Amino acid sequence: MKLLTKTTLYFLLIMLPVFTAGAFYLYTEFNQEIKYETDEELVNDKLQWMRYLDTASVNNPVFSIKTPEFNLHPTNDAAQPTHHLKGVNIYQEPENTYAPFRQLSQVISLHNKNYELVLRKSLIEKDDLVKNIIHVMLAAFGGLLLFALLSNWLISKSIWKPFYRSLDKIQKLQLNKLDATVFEPAATHEFNRLNTALSAMTSRIHNDYTSIKELTEDAAHEMQTPLAIAQSKLELLLQDDTLSEIQLNSILTSYDELQRLSRLNHNLLLLAKIENQQYPLTEQPDLCTVVEKYLLLFEELIKEKDLHIHKEITATAPWPLHPALTDILVSNLLGNAIKYNYPQGSITIQLTPEAFTIANTSHLPEIPANVLFQRFKKHNNGYSNSNGLGLAIVKKMADSYHFHLTYFYANGQHTFRVSL
Repeated sequence: MKLLTKTTLYFLLIMLPVFTAGAFYLYTEFNQEIKYETDEELVNDKLQWMRYLDTASVNNPVFSIKTPEFNLHPTNDAAQPTHHLKGVNIYQEPENTYAPFRQLSQVISLHNKNYELVLRKSLIEKDDLVKNIIHVMLAAFGGLLLFALLSNWLISKSIWKPFYRSLDKIQKLQLNKLDATVFEPAATHEFNRLNTALSAMTSRIHNDYTSIKELTEDAAHEMQTPLAIAQSKLELLLQDDTLSEIQLNSILTSYDELQRLSRLNHNLLLLAKIENQQYPLTEQPDLCTVVEKYLLLFEELIKEKDLHIHKEITATAPWPLHPALTDILVSNLLGNAIKYNYPQGSITIQLTPEAFTIANTSHLPEIPANVLFQRFKKHNNGYSNSNGLGLAIVKKMADSYHFHLTYFYANGQHTFRVSL
């Protein structure tokens, strides 16, 4: 969940109970105020009636009258010094329903006789007034809440804009372009501190990247030269007819190990370059052309083992991968499929614009998942003459260029699939 959305939700969760409590409080206060005003009207009406009844004759018909809003009749109850107020519901015949009234009752003494005086005020119109007021209040509160949410969202979005700009720059950073990263100053102190920390961090990362890049380039140059010299010297010794067979075998073994060391050095440097993103995506090579090229290059090895090649290749398949890495991807997977195959085995190649799949038969068991793409792990599982870097390089390519690399084993076939 986004921070802005989370903040808005929390604000909504806080404001809703506050607005609900405010609406309930106002409703209660309005209701109490209306009851108070109605009671004042009833008391005032009582005083008016008392003045009138004091001056009226005893035979006046008003001394025995009953209406929904006025009731005066003789009673044997004792006179009461004060009146009583309460709410009552009275049946309304036209509407066939009960209506709320506010009632004042008191036993009074007139002309030496006791009468019960009952005055009532209808609350129907006042209840309607309260309901209308509540509807207006709810609409006002709803509008106020929406306005507050919208204002909070707009203000928060404006305040957090520098943060999202910095985050966007961090997400798009490339190691070879870190030195050109500039974070814009913000009006918020905390964001300026964040940008300062990010600038310092990217500067350190760029310096480390530059140092590692220089190290790999220097290592590639400095290590390959002595290895090449040693190999050339051993080649000269192999041509010496005066050496015994034991000496020739020792020299040949040393020569093979130097070749293996040279390949190992090359592969480790290649992994370092891929990790340091030294292969920018400049074009999209056609994977079909690359596959056909390496099938032709490996033709002698394929014929030597009498392997059967099954191809399902589309006409074109441009892939977002550096040309040099495209060659390495195909040569490693196809080379392994040939190298670990048995005579008269088969290799199946499927290629589409979205996926590259290569499957080969082999007597070797399934590669355990925990060592599948680890370096220097394959020789313990029957994969001799291998340093385990081929699949590690393919895996590193897939991670760097956001491909999906999968492996599965079934019916004596090892299958690797690289998909976009």
